[in-house]
Amino acid sequence: MNSHKRPEDDSRAVIDLVLFGALGDLSLRKLYPALYHLDREGLLHDDTRILGLARQELKGEGFRKRVTDALQIYVKASELDRAVVKRFTARLDYLQLDFETAEGYRAITEWRMSARHETVICPLVVYLAVPASLYGGICRHLQDCGCLDELSRVVVEKPIGHDYETSCEINDAIGAVFPESRVYRIDHYLGKETVQNLIALRFANPLFGTQWNQNHVSHVEITVAEQVGIEGRWGYFDRAGQLRDMVQNHLLQLVCLIAMDPPANLDADAIRDEKVKVLKALEPFRENTLGRDVVRGQYIAGNIEGDGVPGYLEEEGANLESETETFVAMKTGVSNWRWAGVPFYLRTGKRLPEKLSQIVIHFRQQPHYIFDPDQRGLATNKLIIRLQPDEGIALEVLTKDSGLDRGMRLRRGPLHLDFGSAFPKARIPDAYERLLLEVMKGRQYLFVRRDEIEHAWHWCDSLIAAWQDLGEPPRRYPAGSWGPVASIAMITQDGRSWYEDY
Repeated sequence: MNSHKRPEDDSRAVIDLVLFGALGDLSLRKLYPALYHLDREGLLHDDTRILGLARQELKGEGFRKRVTDALQIYVKASELDRAVVKRFTARLDYLQLDFETAEGYRAITEWRMSARHETVICPLVVYLAVPASLYGGICRHLQDCGCLDELSRVVVEKPIGHDYETSCEINDAIGAVFPESRVYRIDHYLGKETVQNLIALRFANPLFGTQWNQNHVSHVEITVAEQVGIEGRWGYFDRAGQLRDMVQNHLLQLVCLIAMDPPANLDADAIRDEKVKVLKALEPFRENTLGRDVVRGQYIAGNIEGDGVPGYLEEEGANLESETETFVAMKTGVSNWRWAGVPFYLRTGKRLPEKLSQIVIHFRQQPHYIFDPDQRGLATNKLIIRLQPDEGIALEVLTKDSGLDRGMRLRRGPLHLDFGSAFPKARIPDAYERLLLEVMKGRQYLFVRRDEIEHAWHWCDSLIAAWQDLGEPPRRYPAGSWGPVASIAMITQDGRSWYEDY
């Protein structure tokens, strides 16, 4: 299909998209570029319209210029098409609105009625790109002002709440207006191409499906590393910390996709039922092993790619007595028949040497080894699933080293699937493109159900409470390193190593 033409089968859903927080960083950096690409691929119906809502006073033309400027920054020049930009921005309208005052919401209904196509069923999709504390009030005002009907959907960003209690309060407020079947909680990791391929890899390939258990897997490691610091988000981040910001969100979702049993089918609830089983089976941390199995860190001044960067307590607006963690590494497990005895090593942090998100599945050694004893440490296979920066999958295998003088020496090498190289003419869509498209089509399988959120918070809250009882401050690590030395000791005490150390 030519990317500038619409599909012949015009099954595209018509929606009215109402975007709260229309001038925020998420909207400008991610949502408008994603919607532009959907339009460029012919996946937005001609009658789909977008209303931006923000507190700033702005005319429609000024709003369209702001969006156009954002596209110039966040869309590759080779992918910018002037005609598509014009078509896309023609869909945009803007309304100044105080989100906490009910009166202005009637203007949303007036906007919808002003150009509604009488013969087209047009659901309202409400996207809340605002702090979670505003979710309940916005939903209630939309309902009170008659903006909603039985087709309306709401999209909310995670994290939802600060802990289990506050997440329940927010979800209760959303649920009082929208039934669960029309709530789309976004975790953008679930929209990544490689994460989608993880489901196909596991459940479509007997090669992996038969090996995906404690009999064949030695251990699993998940790394989500960021080079950046807090990027001006001190007020939010210092209250949240890396555990709430990344582990409760992204890493536990990845654990679920790795560890879950095969769903009955690809229906949303079939997949999410299996994910909830994993969250229920996560091993709790015990007081006597907490110091060994969990490492908290906080970065100090260091160097990233040769440039000096400040420490966490030197960031603008910093609280000099803060003990908020910017790094977490942990060893946990899933207590069920499939994964009994298999450790899951998780780590995530800011100001690490590179931006990297990857999963490494380490398979067990062969029970009978016949090669050079000095190479026994090589004799395992690894499946490396890279989520960013370059999405792809590699299976590390052992082969005979070439050369007449090498005998039966082994060498390690990858069977590699790099999506960019394997599909050079296909553009890998951004996660938000896929997620927005699924919202438009009313499909929930890539979105997080309420009970998933609650079980994840239960587990994280128990860990936070244990930290507080322990009373130890986070360990310091220089920016540009892989975290506190204790995080390396945590895995080496089991005779293993983080993957980048090989």
